[in-house]
Amino acid sequence: MKAFTIKNWLVAAGIAALSGGCTGSFDSMNTDPNSPTTISPQYLLTYGLEKSIDRYWGSNTRFERLNLDAGELWIQHLGRNIYSNEGDNYEASQALMLNNWQSFFNDSQLNFQRILTITDEKGTAPNANYYGVALVMRTWVFMILTDVFGAIPYSEALKGSTGTPILTPKYDSQDKVYEQMLADLKTANEKLSVTGPAISGDIVYNGSILKWKKFANSLRLRLANRQAAKKPAESRAIMKEILASPDTYPIFTSNDDNASLKTTTSRPSNNEWNETMIWGSRTDWNLSKTLVDKLLSLNDPRLDVYGIKQGSAWLGVPNGLPDAIATTYLSSAAKIGAAFTKAEAPELVMTLSELYLILAEAAIDGDIDGGATAAKDYFEKGVSASMAQYGVTPPAGYFTGIGTVTREKILDQKWISLFAQGVEAWTEWRRTGYPVLPARDPRSVFANDGVLPTRLPYPGSEASLNAVNMKEGIQLNGGTDDFKTKLWWAEK
Repeated sequence: MKAFTIKNWLVAAGIAALSGGCTGSFDSMNTDPNSPTTISPQYLLTYGLEKSIDRYWGSNTRFERLNLDAGELWIQHLGRNIYSNEGDNYEASQALMLNNWQSFFNDSQLNFQRILTITDEKGTAPNANYYGVALVMRTWVFMILTDVFGAIPYSEALKGSTGTPILTPKYDSQDKVYEQMLADLKTANEKLSVTGPAISGDIVYNGSILKWKKFANSLRLRLANRQAAKKPAESRAIMKEILASPDTYPIFTSNDDNASLKTTTSRPSNNEWNETMIWGSRTDWNLSKTLVDKLLSLNDPRLDVYGIKQGSAWLGVPNGLPDAIATTYLSSAAKIGAAFTKAEAPELVMTLSELYLILAEAAIDGDIDGGATAAKDYFEKGVSASMAQYGVTPPAGYFTGIGTVTREKILDQKWISLFAQGVEAWTEWRRTGYPVLPARDPRSVFANDGVLPTRLPYPGSEASLNAVNMKEGIQLNGGTDDFKTKLWWAEK
């Protein structure tokens, strides 16, 4: 969303010195006494929310669409009908790594860090609720970065303007990043108070501190569940703490609690997919055959929401097809539904459906109480919440047809419910191996030795500006900086 616009140079002048050396754009920054050095938290918040969620949702710039041309293709929600080498065949340009790394650090994290500095108890404008919101969002962005790259600058990041500036921050292992993110989300919940000071510039929850608390704790459950196979005792303790004290640790209870950037019918505050596909006239994507076939097999009403049928039958495009073949699907494979391409489509960050399916997985794994009975209850609530989100309901016999709830079926439904959140769905596949993707179309041609990417390599800017620490980060990931390295939380 871009309903509130701040000139990039204005924000950069006020905050770029905080970056701590992660991208290098600040290396050439000079001190300008005519540039503002103090910006109100409300403006920083609006800008940070807009930039981070727009970037996550896809960005409308070619070659750097992390969601559209990486996550959504690799997880086979979508397929390309042209330019297969822009993600669908597992190729990726350097711009994908470089510009997402730089944008998440410079456009997002610097703003959130500045809010933390200003609104801290010892800051120039103490405000615990601004502080809590910024800490939630900083954690969410760090989650994206570590889940995409693995080890990242964390403990020394964003410290370029401290008393002893750190311009080449060390990399922290992913397990250490998770440990601190979970601690930060707990702190954020403690900072956020519904009886505390008001905040402005909130284009996610319009100043509702209760909803920010719900998001903080729901996100904490996501992270605890993601690391549960590696740190079961710690994860179970976190889940128990949250679920045992709903007054202290509120979580999502309705779709109205969903975290999303609210867009409008007017540019430039429209949805990023609308900007790319409608205003940009890009028709490069259709629903993937994998997704269409799965929804047809379940008689799932979300198919009519996710896609628009072309012709008399539902068809999807197989992933990885050479352009000469892929282009034949342009007018026959299902197009992306208007619920995702209309100007005012919300840019989702986390939903009630995802939360319920996280709890279903935790129950069936024994990480929370209730076993198979609780897993079934959470599972059905999660599927129903996903459908309700789009104004449909499970048809008669839907859950009977699915049969006994298993871990695989829970994760299959999470994959379905995460449509349009390709980065998150890709992360869950890399963690669990689910859904089990079908055999490839024999006409498909894939790069990366046919291996579906498991991470992104570090951008070239890090090799130039922070080489020693980047090499240590590569070792923390396992020793190879490629698209095939499995990350710390991978279970298979």
